[in-house]
Formats: sequence, structure tokens, C-alpha cells
Amino acid sequence: MYPTRTFHLDIVTPDRKVFSGEVVFLSTRTVEGGLGIAANHLPLVATLDIHAAALHFPDGSRKLVSVCGGILEVRRDRVTILAEAAELPEEIDLDRALRAKLEAEKALQKARDVEYTRAELALRRALVRLQVGSSAEGD
Repeated sequence: MYPTRTFHLDIVTPDRKVFSGEVVFLSTRTVEGGLGIAANHLPLVATLDIHAAALHFPDGSRKLVSVCGGILEVRRDRVTILAEAAELPEEIDLDRALRAKLEAEKALQKARDVEYTRAELALRRALVRLQVGSSAEGD
């Protein structure tokens, strides 16, 4: 069971504010591993990985958000994600994400060194977008 006390969460990219609101719990992943955040969490700054962040709301509902890297800042009653890119489920074109996944998989088979790393990151972004985009279908 998740806590009931809320904190304010902002998810921001260089282009826009993706989400701003009250949540009771945030499940996210840093480059060091998974992290769960509730109200009154200790202050923290961390580098984010490519992942699907889970936002848990006071009514018991949950929403996934595609987060592609960035920085997480936790303060007592406020959490900010400054993401390189982020998308809500309803913003993701699943067909486009699937095409990106297939292209990245092909690139991985042919790639070397830096090209391999780029293709691997593209694949990870596409997989997260597919996961988050598919979560909108259950709403």
C-alpha cells in the first residue's frame, strides 16, 4: 500500500512542462538503479536512466511516463524531473514507436562502437515509449 500524503511533481523537458501535479508516490530509475519517492523523502539529486516512471495518485490510480534521461531533484515536498525527453501515454504514437524499435534493432545488428551505443539507446527509448504508450490503452 502506498502512502496517502502527497507531494508536488514536475516533469519538464527543454521544450515544455509534461506533468505538474500532486502524487503520493513516484517510482523512477536512476543510472544507479530503481528509486521510490514518497513525501518527505530525503533531499537528493540523481541522473536518470531511460525508463518508464510510474506516478501514483491519491485516488489509487497510476500513470506511466516515458522518461529518456535527465536529472531528478528531490526536496522535502517537491520533486522535479528535468528530462531530455518525456511523454505521457496518450502522446505516444505506438506505430511510430514500433517502427523506431525495429529500425534500432536493425542498426544494432550492423553497428560498431559509437554507432552501437546510439542504436542501443534508440532501442531503449523505443521500448520505453511502447511500454508507456500501451499503458494508455488500459485507461
